[in-house]
Amino acid sequence: MDRSQKADSVAQLNAVFNEVGVVVVTRNLGLSVAQSTALRVKMREAGATYKVAKNRLATIALKDTQYEGLEAHLNGPTALAWSVDPVAAAKAAVDFAKTNDKLEIVGGAMGATKLDEAGIRALASMPSLDELRGKLVGLVNAPATKVAQLATAPAAKLARVFGAYAAKDAA
Repeated sequence: MDRSQKADSVAQLNAVFNEVGVVVVTRNLGLSVAQSTALRVKMREAGATYKVAKNRLATIALKDTQYEGLEAHLNGPTALAWSVDPVAAAKAAVDFAKTNDKLEIVGGAMGATKLDEAGIRALASMPSLDELRGKLVGLVNAPATKVAQLATAPAAKLARVFGAYAAKDAA
């Protein structure tokens, strides 16, 4: 990698760090290419990105971002996962680490809040942004459904009464 490629890589990572909601630092303990590909697919499905970055370049890219301070986690064979949704990257990384012991969660940050491994695992246990939106829509929609049911119930009862009288007269 020559100097211009390194500068481009640092600029891209810095732009990412200024836009995302969470960054998770993982340690690769010998993932095969197939396992790494499976992890990237799982991340992409969750709306996150997984990238192996040189520690030195990532450290430079972290400067002047809210994730400054993650440099302590960047030693050894590390990789970064990030997403705009504060839960997606953490959830995908923790789910993959449960089934594969070659991926270790080191730590991360959610905005300016630094998280250790336990913090990332706790973040992963929270519902995602889409799940929260679904619950909110369900809560808002439920009272409207109840009102509609209450409004139509008297008419339905009246129709059943008329039906019973008609059946009685027909018999």
